[in-house]
Amino acid sequence: MRVAVVGLGLIGGSVALAARERLEASVSGYDPSEEAARAALERGAVDRVGKTLPEAVAQAEAVFVAVPVRALPEVVGRALEAAPADCVITDVGSTKRAVVGSHRDPRFVGGHPLAGAESSGIGHARADLFEGATWYLTPAATTSGVLYERLHRLLVGLGARPAAIDPETHDTILATVSHLPHVLANVLVSQAAAALEAGGERLPATGPSFRDATRVAGAPTEIWTDIYLSNRDALESEVERAIEALERFREALRDADADRISAWNEGAAADRRRLLEAQFAGAPLFELRASVPNRPGVVATLALELGRAGVNIADMALYPAPDMTEGVVALWISGEPAAVRAEALIGALGFPVVRA
Repeated sequence: MRVAVVGLGLIGGSVALAARERLEASVSGYDPSEEAARAALERGAVDRVGKTLPEAVAQAEAVFVAVPVRALPEVVGRALEAAPADCVITDVGSTKRAVVGSHRDPRFVGGHPLAGAESSGIGHARADLFEGATWYLTPAATTSGVLYERLHRLLVGLGARPAAIDPETHDTILATVSHLPHVLANVLVSQAAAALEAGGERLPATGPSFRDATRVAGAPTEIWTDIYLSNRDALESEVERAIEALERFREALRDADADRISAWNEGAAADRRRLLEAQFAGAPLFELRASVPNRPGVVATLALELGRAGVNIADMALYPAPDMTEGVVALWISGEPAAVRAEALIGALGFPVVRA
């Protein structure tokens, strides 16, 4: 496998390390920063660095674009121009609508690994960064099924759990579970610092709840300013919802309404349990085989339909017929209830499906 990584920071460097160590891939890299490119070579993240982006991606079978969100549409376009006709190109950006809306090339699949660290840069890259992490993919009707399968298998090889999702849903969800928490963490630390300064106190020892809640405060500005702005409409809506929730809690405090506060707290505890159960539940794998026509968008349709239903595709494979008019998509689904649901969903799309 020949992999190219454009942008050799924390995520790009971790992709490169994982591809070399886990897949024994040959990895070429490119970064406009000569210092980052040199550091990637010294760390053994890449086998070689290209002097230009086209040089780095010229012979790749898969390209990962790991640059700041604001630069993604332009850099993905350059990668598509330079990469081979049978190469899959993806990105790792935290917002998806802008980059996906800019490119309808069958070779491009938007992506976003839910993995990272408080520190940025190639020096903090790790080959195990994606172990067990959800990696969102945003296939479109124009996406090549063969290339989508290649990318899906590659990500599984990196230790990730690929999940298909449409760009709009992705950005709405991430505004809630990622972008808003960063906003709130910044508010909390600034509020605490202002209170201490006003009282003339030195910073006291903080408990674990404050440390956990503010772990992501002050995340790299050059990355997060772009994220906030690129998803500003969805994030603004979530900020409004958070303000409304805080105002309801303030009213309960003002009224000394113990019952309301208790119900609010118990509800949050129940919500957290449900989220954790959904995240960490493990289950055996079941194989489904769907017969599909060989036409653009079939694999994307299957992946997105199952993704919308919360069904995780642990792995997949394509088996085209000799005349290439049709084929079989094999899907490995985690858990029998999910497999039953997937079987029904695939059948409802009009594709014959059997459990292997």
